[in-house]
Amino acid sequence: MHIDSLFSIIFMSHGQFGFFDREQQLAKIYQLNNFLPKLNALIDWEIFRPTLKKVREKEHAGPGGRTPFDVVLMFKILVLKSLYNLADERIEEQIRDRISFQDFLSLHRGDTIPDAKTIWLFAEQLKNLGLERSLFDRFNQLLDSSGFAVKSGLIVDGTFVEVPKQRNTKDENAQIKNGEIPESFSANPHVLAQKDCDARWTKKNDVSYFGYKDHDLVDEEYKFIRDYAVTDASVHDSVPYPDLMPEDPAYPDQEAFADSAYASKANEEDLLRRGFLSMICEKGYRNKPLTEEQKKMNKVKSSVRCRIEHVFGAMKSRCRDEILRTIGMGRAKFWIGLRNLVYNLGRFVSLKCPKPSKVR
Repeated sequence: MHIDSLFSIIFMSHGQFGFFDREQQLAKIYQLNNFLPKLNALIDWEIFRPTLKKVREKEHAGPGGRTPFDVVLMFKILVLKSLYNLADERIEEQIRDRISFQDFLSLHRGDTIPDAKTIWLFAEQLKNLGLERSLFDRFNQLLDSSGFAVKSGLIVDGTFVEVPKQRNTKDENAQIKNGEIPESFSANPHVLAQKDCDARWTKKNDVSYFGYKDHDLVDEEYKFIRDYAVTDASVHDSVPYPDLMPEDPAYPDQEAFADSAYASKANEEDLLRRGFLSMICEKGYRNKPLTEEQKKMNKVKSSVRCRIEHVFGAMKSRCRDEILRTIGMGRAKFWIGLRNLVYNLGRFVSLKCPKPSKVR
């Protein structure tokens, strides 16, 4: 018996899955977790359409052929992919299998669902055009107009975004560090396609990391990511700091918080020039330890600075598997940028629909 016929017999024996059955199932699912319907209802997805349409402008408008999938639908699929850190094949499978995903995407039984290759291609098109930054900035404009404009201090810090570790020889690693492609890679296109020559190793607190770093600028009041930069993991936190800080503060003497890794005379002078009040934690040195007063002040600064750790914790918690399964700086920038945007979308939902406080 043909496999399609077998599936038809199984489907008919269990009865047709009607509209009300679907609604009842969704109601039960959303009693357990109602994040997706809230995200769908509170976000005006159409604000992203003008940016997303640029992908279609680059496509060849030849005669005939299947009508391309709606760009907002495709973008929402990438949001789900980032939110749950799923591979292209897995997100296709989950859309076909989970009615909560179908409901989020406004898909119904019988609708054509983009396959893994189509999803991958759409992400590549966005990446090649560098549109992740435009999408991120567009939502930040919405935040400002929705009552979430920056009115408090700013915090900067970086977090590691690891990628699958490379098993290279010492000579190969030395060549990669010098910006060269090892001959053993270039001689075999299949090997080269699986080697990330942009990611770097680094060590912090005796723990080794391989991959990239997400440097974020977060507001102290609402904990939204207001700007970001992506580098390889070996770049020191302080390097992108001047580019992350706005040229003009939101108000006179706006506080600028950061840990002691950012402490330097150059950064202090730069903040002063821009009109910020430096709240960078001070650093002790050999034969010149911090005074008790400096330690107390660092504690005050850290009580605010630590709010950015809540941001990193929330992103890693939502992504389940923290490993970024891409290759190359271009894709790392795209998916880290999208991950930052998706965090802001979720944070927007949290502030719009706060959880009820527990009665004690």
